[in-house]
Amino acid sequence: MNVPFWVWAATIVGLLAVLALDLAIVGRRPHEVGVREAARWVAVYIALAAVFAIGLFVVAGQEPATAFVAGYVTEYSLSVDNLFVFLLIMGAFAVPKVHQHRVLLFGILIALVLRGGFILAGAAVIERFSWVFYLFGAFLVLTAIKIVMTNDEDEEFRENVALRLVRRVLPVTDDYVGTRSVVRRRDARGRLRLMVTPMLMVMIAIGMTDLLFALDSIPAIFGLTRDPYIVFTANMFALMGLRQLYFLLGGLLQKLVYLSYGLGVILAFIGVKLVLEALHTNTLPFLNDGAPLDVPVIGIEVSLAVIVGVLLITTVASLVKVRYFTAPEPEQPPEEPSDQPSGQPGASDPVTVARSAGD
Repeated sequence: MNVPFWVWAATIVGLLAVLALDLAIVGRRPHEVGVREAARWVAVYIALAAVFAIGLFVVAGQEPATAFVAGYVTEYSLSVDNLFVFLLIMGAFAVPKVHQHRVLLFGILIALVLRGGFILAGAAVIERFSWVFYLFGAFLVLTAIKIVMTNDEDEEFRENVALRLVRRVLPVTDDYVGTRSVVRRRDARGRLRLMVTPMLMVMIAIGMTDLLFALDSIPAIFGLTRDPYIVFTANMFALMGLRQLYFLLGGLLQKLVYLSYGLGVILAFIGVKLVLEALHTNTLPFLNDGAPLDVPVIGIEVSLAVIVGVLLITTVASLVKVRYFTAPEPEQPPEEPSDQPSGQPGASDPVTVARSAGD
């Protein structure tokens, strides 16, 4: 699809306007986002994506519109997996609930910029080297295997290179200073120094973590369409509604016990689709003398049906599993009051337990 520059510009301006409106609402009154408010915002962002898909259908036809819907659903479903890590990050930095929405907004804004550059680079590579689809396909299949085999319960947040670099260059305050990211405070010698707050650190953590997730989600959407405009818009719409989904799902994330399996199936399916398309347009001289192979190619309509079907089956199976086949956690008996003075180690104190084990 040949998209003129003014359409790109208008799309980016429109997306920024929506984010600016969201920021204005959040900045006016920081508060803890409830389920009803999150549900309304999720509905708004899904409606915006639906309107955009209808506009594509009217202006460009069925194929681009279907590709956008398939890409949007894929990116949105893969982004749900990000929410598990976002929960870990929020807990690691002890982000107050009233500031979590603002943190997610700026963190995802960083991710939007980084993903935009990643998409442009990916489109340029695909344009010059079609054989890169072999690599994308193999990478997605391996990622699918890793997702299925990895136990998310054992996952914990570790600071990345960007965060460690910020800590090395600028000191970080121990506490939050409202919504401020940078403050001036006096050090031990009484000198005023520029310091960053944990607010900035967690924003960077959200943005950089999402970029790492993009390493598999963006090749996945390139497996559905090679159009950089559709890839870009599908990513942007999915990310804009992601932070509201964070508050909407909440504890439900723990109930999606089969989500990793569903995402693994989707990535493996798209990986196979990429390899088949690469074989169908093969140019590698050592494979079939550089000639294309007569292999079946999976259409975008079939891809959309498979993606939606896998997500529905995964969600229903997860909820049935938790509702009917998971035993409720036993209630903890109330703790008996201790006769020992406060502040001294007792029988249940870690120090006493450790000494008893040593004896």
